[in-house]
Amino acid sequence: MRPIRDFPAAARRTIRLVLTDVDDTLTFAGRLAAAPYAALERLERAGIVVIPVTAAPAGWCDLMARMWPVRAVIGENGGLCFSRGGEGRELRRAFWQSEEERARSMARLAEIAAQIRAAFPAITAADQPFRQTTWALHASREGDAASRIAAAWRDAGAAATINTLWVLGWLGGFDKLAMALRMAGELLALDLAAARDAVLYVGDSLNDEPMFRFFPNSVGVSTVTDYLDRLAAVPQWVTRGPGGAGFVEVADMLLAGR
Repeated sequence: MRPIRDFPAAARRTIRLVLTDVDDTLTFAGRLAAAPYAALERLERAGIVVIPVTAAPAGWCDLMARMWPVRAVIGENGGLCFSRGGEGRELRRAFWQSEEERARSMARLAEIAAQIRAAFPAITAADQPFRQTTWALHASREGDAASRIAAAWRDAGAAATINTLWVLGWLGGFDKLAMALRMAGELLALDLAAARDAVLYVGDSLNDEPMFRFFPNSVGVSTVTDYLDRLAAVPQWVTRGPGGAGFVEVADMLLAGR
């Protein structure tokens, strides 16, 4: 990984779309500070589209899509995408699966989650009830508890990933990258596979790995170094600061190249 300050000036000017994780990438220690929020507004004013791509639940994504200066929000690790329409007051909801498929998936995920919680009594569900495509469980970040829970999801036939807040399980074949590819085409008429150099991805943890692998312009905020021993694909660039402070470095870098 190279320092973000060394990002080539010519490459900065090609970036039209920023895809960014939220938890501990825009936020830090669970809070969204003023500076990274202002960075979102500065990017928007400069004509750079920003779409958060997060594991956060539908309830959080609803608020982000309505109130943040972003084009859309891809949530639940790719299970859904919420975007504003009309004059900004209408919320458009797109899902990877049909309503019937989501109902079946969530019923099965509830069964698997109950089995996992019975096997791991220390698990908590530090989440809100407004999830529509994934199931989130919380485990201590100490030791291998999160990895063992992810393995339990997979042993039951679900996909699983770990971020800084949750161990997510889901059914349906989606992930952050799959939904980003789909929604860039639908919302922006942009073929991400053909326009990778116009996109910059910012992340911090294990569920960002597909994005780090796909996009040549990928950035990790500094805490990504906590996961390097478990990441098969690492970002090309790294910031000095963690969380939102790192995202501000990314925004400053892009805007300096305009």
